[in-house]
Amino acid sequence: MYKIYKFFDHDYVFNRATYNLFILFSDFLNTIVKNLNLTDMSEKRKQILVRTIVVLLFGIATLAALLPTEHPAGEYSASSGDLAWMITSAGLVLLMTPGLSFFYGGMVRPKNIISTLLQSFVALGIVTFLWYAVGFSVAFGESIGGFIGNPTTYAFFRNVGTAQHPELGSGLPFILFAAFQMKFAIITPALITGSFAERIRFWAYLIFMMLFSLLVYCPLAHWTWHPDGFLARWGVLDFAGGTVVHISAGVAALAGAIHMGPRRDTTPAPINIPYVILGTGLLWFGWFGFNSGSALGANALAVDAFINTHLASASALIAWVLTDVYRGRKISALGACIGAVVGLVAITPAAGFVGYGASLFIGFTAAIISNYAVRRRERSSLDDTLDVFPCHGVGGISGMIFTAVFATEGGVINGSLQLLGAHLLALVIVVSYVFAVSWALYKLTELVIPMRVSEAQEADGLDLTQHRESVLM
Repeated sequence: MYKIYKFFDHDYVFNRATYNLFILFSDFLNTIVKNLNLTDMSEKRKQILVRTIVVLLFGIATLAALLPTEHPAGEYSASSGDLAWMITSAGLVLLMTPGLSFFYGGMVRPKNIISTLLQSFVALGIVTFLWYAVGFSVAFGESIGGFIGNPTTYAFFRNVGTAQHPELGSGLPFILFAAFQMKFAIITPALITGSFAERIRFWAYLIFMMLFSLLVYCPLAHWTWHPDGFLARWGVLDFAGGTVVHISAGVAALAGAIHMGPRRDTTPAPINIPYVILGTGLLWFGWFGFNSGSALGANALAVDAFINTHLASASALIAWVLTDVYRGRKISALGACIGAVVGLVAITPAAGFVGYGASLFIGFTAAIISNYAVRRRERSSLDDTLDVFPCHGVGGISGMIFTAVFATEGGVINGSLQLLGAHLLALVIVVSYVFAVSWALYKLTELVIPMRVSEAQEADGLDLTQHRESVLM
């Protein structure tokens, strides 16, 4: 016998067995929550937390399998070339997360390499679950006042299929647009991990990552990339995520470094240069999908973004090592890699909006600015372990300002200050929002489980204490 039940303000038809499964799952989850003692720091508390996360993710998987959601198949205007390029671009952006793992993993102590690698890699799983269940809907669902998407619009990819959307995706199959955007959501929280590397409790990081994805990343994506988002209506230009990805990750990293406090041993770690170079190469390669793919088609705009991405990264690489020499340092492989990544960060918001020469300038100048920010950070008490804020935060802010200066339409070079004003105001709003909400999320996570490992665990290394694994040396 079938009966109509209401979920997400919509009527669905379930049989009695399926409905009873939902009720059983709900009762089980409520029992766990009621038994979560927020003042108990014992191993029992950790186990309850672990079981809660397992049940939550299992619940999402169960609902995904049993909810009778529609995935419309229909016509789309994108060409086969557009589809091929966007599928490739989505794969390239996904490759950036393992690339980031190696980039970060090469800059920590050997006893923390596995943990650092996994903190990025695990986002491929966790964020995918959240994006499917509700994240895509919060980012791109029906706009609520220009601030957030309706969480029910595309919950569990309802009404997301191979048919195109009338406003989103530039004629691509809507599911392909959702998949491409998912890869951006995956890498953003992974970027933050460099700020509190070598001292974060893994389960606490998972909680923060889930909260950050839903309460920071998704709203920012809506503000900036949804046609009705309030920053989009202001005319703010962010081609591929200077604000949504890099500034949000950089500012959240700054809040995290302050909240977590410095490591007990802040002496420079030995650098695994092959890991760093491998990670940089994967990031550079994947960034072509990140930026050029944001044209949402195989077209001239994608070509412009492609060459601008390369020009900015190349010029930033040179600028960073020359700045190091000017400051009395040797030319280093590490400096070249960091410079290249800073150039990629800075050109991200501008890639489709500026000329080729401007890209060279943006990369070169942003590298000098971030290099200076790193040196200032080194002389402070802030322990941003892998300089996420000086590189991604400052680099992203520089890129957003330069976008307003050099944009071929509406930029300062064309005699207009309106776009620059919009970008400066947007930066104030975004930085303030991300820092305040991220700080609150760190505090909230602390209520559930301590974020920082013990002194003994930090001394022994996170690989053994968090994962019972070690690198074969």
